[in-house]
Amino acid sequence: MCEHKHKELTDEIGDNHVATSYENPVRDDAFDMPNEDKIKKIQGHVHEIMQTLGMDMTDDSLMGTPKRVAKMYVNEIFGGLDPQLKPKASTFENNYKYGEMLVEKNITVYSTCEHHLLPIVGRAHVAYISSGRVIGLSKMNRIVNYYAKRPQVQERLNMQIVKELQKALETEDVACIIDAKHLCVNSRGINDIESSTVTSEFGGKFKNENVRKELLNYIQMDTKF
Repeated sequence: MCEHKHKELTDEIGDNHVATSYENPVRDDAFDMPNEDKIKKIQGHVHEIMQTLGMDMTDDSLMGTPKRVAKMYVNEIFGGLDPQLKPKASTFENNYKYGEMLVEKNITVYSTCEHHLLPIVGRAHVAYISSGRVIGLSKMNRIVNYYAKRPQVQERLNMQIVKELQKALETEDVACIIDAKHLCVNSRGINDIESSTVTSEFGGKFKNENVRKELLNYIQMDTKF
């Protein structure tokens, strides 16, 4: 593919927020460098970006910004790239034989669009039907949070959450719906501050129309306290 065509393709993918793979595109040597060294390297690049933009990096208000951004990238908003930070999805025997749907709704999602490195902010609704195993409620939140803390595409995030829970619970009967605002749409480009993006991933019994309808009814219930 010629360079011109490649640039057109990458621009089109980015402008339309299209993912190219189920797995996040991470290099094999991604974790060879210690986090402290990553922070120092990113700090230098952020300083260069701000200086190139014309900012006075000797100003007291800006001097600490490159390091703060670097630490935020490595330790916080992109911390979900580090496999060592993956939460343990401990499960338990369903001894009380609960056989209905369990829904954890309104899980806060803070992620970052991999095309413009701008925030994705919204809610995830996660559900499963036990086939013999159950998982702690907080673990569902932690799994959402872990996969969200990456340069991400919303459809991929849906899939990763579902597959992780399917593996942990040893069942295909898992679903995830995400409703989120993308600041790359809301604050730039089309500048549409009202729009949000809804994506879903349904596994097993949730592919059945009646089961999906039951899930949507639960999500729409007014449960504010």
